[in-house]
Amino acid sequence: MLDLNHQYLAEAKAQFDADGFLKVPAVLTAEDKRAIDTELDRYVREIGPTLPAADIVWEAEPMPDGSRRIRNLWRMEKYSPLFASIGSRPDLMKLAGTLVNGEPVVMGVELFAKPGRVGSVVPFHQDNAYFTLVPPDCFTLWIALDASSVENGCVYYARGSHKGPALPHKPSGVLGNSMTAAEVPNGLEEVPGVLEAGDAMLHHCMTIHRSEPNKSDRSRRGLLIVYRGAHCRKDPDAERYYSQVRDELQASVA
Repeated sequence: MLDLNHQYLAEAKAQFDADGFLKVPAVLTAEDKRAIDTELDRYVREIGPTLPAADIVWEAEPMPDGSRRIRNLWRMEKYSPLFASIGSRPDLMKLAGTLVNGEPVVMGVELFAKPGRVGSVVPFHQDNAYFTLVPPDCFTLWIALDASSVENGCVYYARGSHKGPALPHKPSGVLGNSMTAAEVPNGLEEVPGVLEAGDAMLHHCMTIHRSEPNKSDRSRRGLLIVYRGAHCRKDPDAERYYSQVRDELQASVA
């Protein structure tokens, strides 16, 4: 559990509000990581074959032996008590409440697998293009299950970009990341999310970010937990547009 005293929360909030992201070391203990790895193996083996198409995405590029690797797992809290319990950890909920300016709600628990050699690019985007929340009091806690480096395709966060406007987004054609920013501002100060296994980065849902493909032999798995304020509501026009893009992409590969 994180030691979230008053001073830590105040400093974390100030940095998060200034930068649009925040590094939090050692969110997971060695025991946590072992439990997650064990459950993830079981999840892929036993639950994976039963998942609806909307809750699992495979990398488009096959491995040399012709097999394919998982890219994304969505809504994992629906299928695994362990992953549901991680999202609702008291310390993480306390931190989330500070950052979302109110009562925190877990929106989902997800996996971005980024397998070695075939882990694909994630284009520039703002998460709220998917979440469509008003106000955008929402963030993603990105927990490294493997060390995250420039070589294995870490996330790049644009410092302060959450203070700007919502960017127009368009279809990307990328399963698992169906939206991309139509235009990206010049002069972004990008910060690589270099993490040890068990560390985490938090990023605001308006922060512009992306990741490179994984050209290394090492996986770069991330467990993601999305939190929003209970006071947030959906923008119906933005939700309608995102749903159309998502459904058209899924239909095109069905």
